[in-house]
Amino acid sequence: MTEKFLHYLWKMKLLQPDQLQASSGEKIQILKVGEHNHNAGPDFLNARIRIGKTEWAGTVEIHVKSAEWNQHRHDQDKAYNNVILHVVYENDEEVFHDDGTPVLSLEVKDLFDSKLFDSYQLLMNSASWIPCEKNLQSVSSITIRQWLHRLMIERLEEKTQPIIESLAENQNNWEDTFYQFIASAFGAKVNAEPFQMLARSLPVKVLAKHKSSLFQLETLLFGTAGFLDEKFADDYPNQLKKEFDFLRKKYALQPMKKHVWKFLRLRPANFPTLRIAQFAQLVFNATHLLSKILETQDVKKLFSYFDCEPSEYWLTHYRFDKLSPLKKKTLGENAIELLMINTVVPFLFVYGKMRDEDSYINQSLHLLEQLPAEENQIITRWKGSGVAVKSAFDSQALLQLKNKYCTNFRCLDCAIGHKILSTT
Repeated sequence: MTEKFLHYLWKMKLLQPDQLQASSGEKIQILKVGEHNHNAGPDFLNARIRIGKTEWAGTVEIHVKSAEWNQHRHDQDKAYNNVILHVVYENDEEVFHDDGTPVLSLEVKDLFDSKLFDSYQLLMNSASWIPCEKNLQSVSSITIRQWLHRLMIERLEEKTQPIIESLAENQNNWEDTFYQFIASAFGAKVNAEPFQMLARSLPVKVLAKHKSSLFQLETLLFGTAGFLDEKFADDYPNQLKKEFDFLRKKYALQPMKKHVWKFLRLRPANFPTLRIAQFAQLVFNATHLLSKILETQDVKKLFSYFDCEPSEYWLTHYRFDKLSPLKKKTLGENAIELLMINTVVPFLFVYGKMRDEDSYINQSLHLLEQLPAEENQIITRWKGSGVAVKSAFDSQALLQLKNKYCTNFRCLDCAIGHKILSTT
């Protein structure tokens, strides 16, 4: 027996109601199971229970054996004085509050269908890609769709937490915060952190003073990134270097160390030098970018904001002083889609949430539904298991399901797992 399973029985009201009896011998009627507490303290808060003829309101603590009450030192913790019922699989020892009064217990060893626990054990011991892989086809598409919607909201809430924290650091300046996160997105996974360092080292208000000059924007970005602190053969980087010597002093800029940028094992199209050039073009093209995004419903128009073709030098270069074949080097469609999924959508969501405007929350979800699903090993496996993956909304929700639930065997917290167990 596990405590998690006991939590599940209590939360889902799967105990036989007509046989509930307290250790005092009085009949128990559960009026409200309470809210599951995932923080310190008793397991369920704000429960309401009728014991005998008396109705109680308070907390509920759950253990496999009642002796765990003392083992966890709840008998010495005033936070547990409000526990009105101790739900246990086996009542092996009488326990007391810290004031010496006995804690009423409910032993549930014989109060649920044993087949339910057997099915749960099969899931927990599964060696399949996901615990319920053999049972997944028995779950209706409606159940799956509803659960994926909830998972998508959960994933967005997780993704927006760093935005909320940065917003507080930036004195609630949305444009500054958006600038920093867009910069991070241009770095993708490998160079996300250096790009964010660059954005913090070079305030957007400094770039705004030079928005009319792409040359000066590149100067500020490449110089602050640490890429101009060397000798060059080409004229263009030497011109940037000369200009940065002036702008560096003017704004008291402190260049980063060049070694923080990663090139190893990256395709040239993802080299940080090219991405910085593309980012300079984005700043040059876009004025009040966040405001434009908030007002734009059309996906194609949103994509056009990130159609960043860098300056002429970069048509024949991926790095300074290293010639490459002539080629347009706009930000790729896949890169823009990922930027939308990981940055634009979370910003729309958190903007609507913090301003209590559902239209922006709905806009973020609608955008996900219009973007194509990501292609990776996890999504391929879900498709192979018979799950329909039509958009980024689906793929993002399924990533959340796999990484936060299936991998951690959280079947009891999953609507799909619950459906499989309830049909045992």
